[in-house]
Amino acid sequence: MEEQYPLNSKRRRFIKVSALGAATLPIGGILSQRTALAQDTGNEAMKYFANAASQKIPAMDTGDIAAFLTDIVVSDDVEKPITAGLFRLEKGKPLTYTYTYDEVKIVIGGSYEIEDGTGQKASAVVGDVFYFPKGSTITFSTPDFGLGFFCGQRGEGEA
Repeated sequence: MEEQYPLNSKRRRFIKVSALGAATLPIGGILSQRTALAQDTGNEAMKYFANAASQKIPAMDTGDIAAFLTDIVVSDDVEKPITAGLFRLEKGKPLTYTYTYDEVKIVIGGSYEIEDGTGQKASAVVGDVFYFPKGSTITFSTPDFGLGFFCGQRGEGEA
């Protein structure tokens, strides 16, 4: 069973909702349609981490590079996990890392000098956001320290 509901727009479009709870939205342009699941997932509790940015961050296994990383929260999705946490780098040797997953990072303290494998460079300060696609090689350095909050499509401890 499928029902159609009109959407408000100059051109008349419809949203189709099937009995299984899937909605098909004709949106035109490059993408011809997008499917959104409208499932009742119950009432799951949020997770709250007070003062997470001020916690002690364990050292990464990087030898003499002063790099620190912690996974704060990991989703329960086994097929497409999401992990969020903190990355800190201290003044000294740069850290070069090749991403095996997609990640977004926002600078929340200090600053970084960031260079990718193509030679693109950025001086990152608090509030700057970066997207590192799977397969990119990124070199991080800092004149003092840098603290970043990240969210990546990987499981716990897979960095």
